[in-house]
Amino acid sequence: MNTPSSDIAEEILRLKEQRNAVIIAHNYQREEVQDIADFTGDSLELSRTASTIECDVIVFCGVDFMAESASILSPDKTVLLPEIGATCPMAAMIRADSPRDFWKSFPGYEDKPSLVYPKEYSINDIKRDHPGAPVVAYVNTTAEVKAAVDICCTSANVIDVVSSLPDKKIICVPDKNLSDWARKNTDKEIISWDGFCHVHDRIQARDVEAARREHPDALFMAHPECRPEVLELADHVTSTSGMLRYSTASDHNEFIVGTEVGLMYRLGKENPGKTFHALRGDMICPNMKKTTLESVLHSLKEMVNVVKVEEDIRIQAKHSLDRMLEITGSPAKK
Repeated sequence: MNTPSSDIAEEILRLKEQRNAVIIAHNYQREEVQDIADFTGDSLELSRTASTIECDVIVFCGVDFMAESASILSPDKTVLLPEIGATCPMAAMIRADSPRDFWKSFPGYEDKPSLVYPKEYSINDIKRDHPGAPVVAYVNTTAEVKAAVDICCTSANVIDVVSSLPDKKIICVPDKNLSDWARKNTDKEIISWDGFCHVHDRIQARDVEAARREHPDALFMAHPECRPEVLELADHVTSTSGMLRYSTASDHNEFIVGTEVGLMYRLGKENPGKTFHALRGDMICPNMKKTTLESVLHSLKEMVNVVKVEEDIRIQAKHSLDRMLEITGSPAKK
């Protein structure tokens, strides 16, 4: 007989207190996982929050690179990833040196036009081809990649980060759509990587047009990981936390949501009386949905699936994050 969810949640809360732990969950997590979390939000936002909490353990309900970021900012805390197999395909598309060769396993690969640098290249290859050009890495990358670049960015601050650099030529990895968004909104020459989020990149302009026909009074919010032609049709382009702020502040009462469907739960909870429509019902990240209450309980109970970034990589990766935070906020202390 299965244990009721309420009993699992109760046991998680008991263990959380016993372990002096904080539970953080990304906006794309399952509803019941968001409910058990102390904080929900964007990936780096959560890692920064956890770094300020007096705790011994951080349970990161998300994917691997997010838990690595928590380890980078909180090296003295134990970071647990409830589902060790929860990975980010986009983050896996870029390596500091030896590229991974499983690109074709990603949905929709065949119809992706190549940009400047395809999968066979690594960051070190592209840096050799463009000496002196700074490399900006999206936070949706591994700690190893963060350690190999000059500065990081988020989907919310990529334009500010790119604009802050004095160089005319900028290398941006790994999301080609985010890179294009930066290109469109700055005067920089952007060298893009041929990477993408398979959830956001699958959206096409015809999907937006169909949603607008069905919901003619709704505003369309789009994540900058979407294709350029989709972003051109958006009323507002922003991160998941930006969508939360925008919809809350807006006098409008109806929205089309162009990001992973997990955000719909929090949007509805924080905006009673407002209506939210998923742009496409299949905008689901399987890796984000791997974490369950059972896996949270197991990781806390057994203290397994520990994510620890090696110190030499951590220091360099934190430097890239700190450079970004100097532009957009205060760098972390550790």
